[in-house]
Amino acid sequence: MPSKAQQRGISFIGLLFVGAVLAMTGVVAAQAFPTVIEYFAVEKAVQRASTGQSVVEVRALFDKQAEVDTIKSITGKDLEVTKVGDKVVVGFAYEREIHLAGPAYLTLKYAGRSK
Repeated sequence: MPSKAQQRGISFIGLLFVGAVLAMTGVVAAQAFPTVIEYFAVEKAVQRASTGQSVVEVRALFDKQAEVDTIKSITGKDLEVTKVGDKVVVGFAYEREIHLAGPAYLTLKYAGRSK
């Protein structure tokens, strides 16, 4: 039977520290996850909007899809609409901030463009 000096493992204080770090990570992840879901919705809306033929039409298509998917971070006015050859290319970029504690924020930057 091993003596106390030979025992290995984590102390109670170490266990509390690991638990606190995991809890904080979980809280931040739970707040960041909806922004990632929204990003994928924005990408899908941009792909659909890129079927428009004019800037006004592209923005209107995006805004309609944004209503359906409840996109709050970006609107049709925020899109960068260009033409490459005869194809409409729609780009976007936006930031989301998540309040952590006190003056600390986590800033997530999202950007993309249609194919």
